[in-house]
Amino acid sequence: MSDTSSMNNPSRRSFFGFTTGGLAVLAGCSPTRGTAVPIEQTQHATVLGVPNERFFPFYGTDPLEAEFQAAAVRLRASRGLAPNAQLGQVRLLSVSGGGENGAFGAGLLCGWSDHGTRPVFELVTGVSTGALTAPFAYLGSSYDPQLRSVYTDLTVSRVLSKRFLTAAIYDDAMTDNSPLFTTISGYLDEAMLAAIAKGYDDGRLLLIGTSDLDAQHPVIWNMGAIATSGHPRALDTIRRILLASAAIPGAFPPTMFDVTLNGKPYQEMHVDGGAFAQAFLYPVSMTRSRRQRMADGTFVVPAVAYVIRNGRLDPEWAKVERSTMGIASRAISTMIAASGMNDVLRMYNTTLRDGVDFNLAYIGSDFTQKLPEPFDQGYMRALFNYGYERARRGYDWSKQPPTLGAGGGNVPPLPS
Repeated sequence: MSDTSSMNNPSRRSFFGFTTGGLAVLAGCSPTRGTAVPIEQTQHATVLGVPNERFFPFYGTDPLEAEFQAAAVRLRASRGLAPNAQLGQVRLLSVSGGGENGAFGAGLLCGWSDHGTRPVFELVTGVSTGALTAPFAYLGSSYDPQLRSVYTDLTVSRVLSKRFLTAAIYDDAMTDNSPLFTTISGYLDEAMLAAIAKGYDDGRLLLIGTSDLDAQHPVIWNMGAIATSGHPRALDTIRRILLASAAIPGAFPPTMFDVTLNGKPYQEMHVDGGAFAQAFLYPVSMTRSRRQRMADGTFVVPAVAYVIRNGRLDPEWAKVERSTMGIASRAISTMIAASGMNDVLRMYNTTLRDGVDFNLAYIGSDFTQKLPEPFDQGYMRALFNYGYERARRGYDWSKQPPTLGAGGGNVPPLPS
């Protein structure tokens, strides 16, 4: 569950029992694993044998573009339109990582429902804690009670169990996240799997990002295709994808996926999708034809994008201790924060270029409560209510990132 701010939090560092610098110098025995997929064959390995179960954007976006086109065909059919009929506006939602700050996005979505203006999204993407939110956002307001429960009833014991300090040497993480898998499984059941499959059949997409550590590239999982496959391991695979997307490297164990390549078994190691991007909509290179139609003055499907940034976008001041660990920790948290901002800027520039209406939500500087310890229920409930109340009244979406100047939104821009 990517967290762009709490690396500075001493309670989080002491809770997990490690520092980044310490991890870098520790080595020893570790759990065994299967044979890794050869790098040149990465995009050909399969988990369930479903041809479009996942996409590898570093190897090209043609397969993902074909998936979007196929979804448009199904979307027309579900709306009773002719095969070549023009589609109405499509709505896109991206939910970012942010650890406990995912309570903000959950509250916003629930408040948006109660405001009465929350749309049905044709595309929902999620990374890390956003991956846990995304299925509920995809399925609509009827799943708000479950979404609320995930972020207001959560406790540490439902996320992880601590390991001994020797785990830094002899294990694959400082904690065990099997409680989180149990929590995910308690919500994501057969009925929810069927609902995701129905959404996919209707032409809507749910995409989740993870990071393949072996190949060192991002993976985009097509949850609807997996759900509708009928494969006996479809439900377990979707649960494990969500677990993988929220697995902070070092803090939580990686999720190992058994895959097949040319009839032989291999194994992949996946961790938090935030290692590559804390949020995404679609690859930049995927909309060449849309841009060409815009240049030619040809009709393009109107689209609106909503980006929920589960974090702040202004600097968070902290007195940095003059020590190796203090400086290293602050530098890493700064790089993570910068990465989150860059993701927002990338999506903004992409939508601007593609003629997509951009709308951004994020935690404002007016939310001043601090996280006292990881997964503190009081903090998460307060942040949920913060997002909920603003959306219930009608959320004031920012039309551009705050660093670009005032462009709407409930938070003033950063000073230049």
